[in-house]
Amino acid sequence: MNNYNNGNFYTPRQNPLDGLKSFFKSNNMLVKLIIINVAVWLIIRFIDVMFDLFNTHITEDLLSWLAVPASMGKLITRPWTLVTYMFLHFDFLHILFNMLWLYWFGRIFLEYLSERQLLSIYLFGGLAGALFYILSFNIFPKFQDAYLMSMALGASASVVAIVVAISYYVPNYRIHLLFFGPVKIIYIALFSIGLDILMIKSSNSGGHLAHLGGAMWGFFYIYMLKKGSDLSYWVKGISFKRFNAYFFRPKKTKFRNVYTNNSSRPKTDEDYNLEKMKRQERIDEILDKISKSGYESLSKEEKELLFKTSNKKSN
Repeated sequence: MNNYNNGNFYTPRQNPLDGLKSFFKSNNMLVKLIIINVAVWLIIRFIDVMFDLFNTHITEDLLSWLAVPASMGKLITRPWTLVTYMFLHFDFLHILFNMLWLYWFGRIFLEYLSERQLLSIYLFGGLAGALFYILSFNIFPKFQDAYLMSMALGASASVVAIVVAISYYVPNYRIHLLFFGPVKIIYIALFSIGLDILMIKSSNSGGHLAHLGGAMWGFFYIYMLKKGSDLSYWVKGISFKRFNAYFFRPKKTKFRNVYTNNSSRPKTDEDYNLEKMKRQERIDEILDKISKSGYESLSKEEKELLFKTSNKKSN
């Protein structure tokens, strides 16, 4: 997939296979999330094959203990399913499409936001999706005959949360779609949400409701971030202390060694993200000006800013 970022087209410098190798060598949070999902899928499929050889079928029981149930009575006895369901897949196409979306939009996400924020949105987006699914099945009369047996599984709600979050954060980011050309990711997110709403009447009502729950969390997270509140700090050192200790290795970053003009303290992650967001908004304004009045209408300062940003992205 070729990327259009801020109106500029970037061609890949390496073939897709080398790109995948480089991606997995990076060992960042996006890689870890994909590996966990694929590993769980492989284990489930292996267990299914092994027991099938002995004419013993336990897969359905295993999935029922890991997928999140719509029944509140069952959920009380299986509270761990609120987390396990978002890493659980069985059908090949299900995990394939979820991991492709996670890969594409996760890479865009990490261009602008941190690994901790990616993990936070994945987990809380999945949790929001599960809760919205459970509440819907227990509230709406349409599901009164199905909620006792209904279960949800898959990373879709978490992935949709990431898609909506980054699409709201950088709505003018463009990607190249086959047959359509460059398309702003905000339109892809809106189309996906609209499709989920229309598909609530389908046989997979629970899945589409979970997607909407994830989408709500993704929007709310970025809305609060733009207001100056990073909700991922709520989990730092508390609920996911061990999670962070394992996944996040101490490393030097450019902004940790930068000092403000009127203070001797280094900038925090939140300060850095706010500055980055403001800079992105400024770039969007310049691009809109180019589309309306042409490149020559830019001031010297605007041309320099656009040139520096383009060089930074292409390096």
